[in-house]
Amino acid sequence: MQMPQSNFTADFHCVTTWSKLDVQWTGVKVLDFMQQIEVDPKAVHIMEHCYGGYTTNIAIEDFLREENFFAHTLAGEPLPTDHGGPLRLVVPHLYAWKSAKWLNGLEFLDHQELGFWERNGYHDRGEPFAEERYSSRFS
Repeated sequence: MQMPQSNFTADFHCVTTWSKLDVQWTGVKVLDFMQQIEVDPKAVHIMEHCYGGYTTNIAIEDFLREENFFAHTLAGEPLPTDHGGPLRLVVPHLYAWKSAKWLNGLEFLDHQELGFWERNGYHDRGEPFAEERYSSRFS
């Protein structure tokens, strides 16, 4: 909470085909956070770790975008648990499963590893406008 805070308006796309437009969030820009840590330059993927053992992966080029942020507030109120509180990553250009709820750690990797949903049939990337819902590994 001591890091620079920003307000965001972002669309939110669920893999189950619904979207919520113009969602109001408050949090910390990913790029501001990244200025505070040192990452091995060989890192090409990130594993998002969450309470409850959930994981999802994201390529570093998808993570390091200006519009991505760590959200702790939704519509002016603390982020409710059922929406990922106390903290979730929000990656507006990918499906919501890449915006992991209940975030408690990031693991920077020099290779791609599949997270929970990716191991269970979801697409490795998850871009909504390309309809990257399901992996071709399971076709």
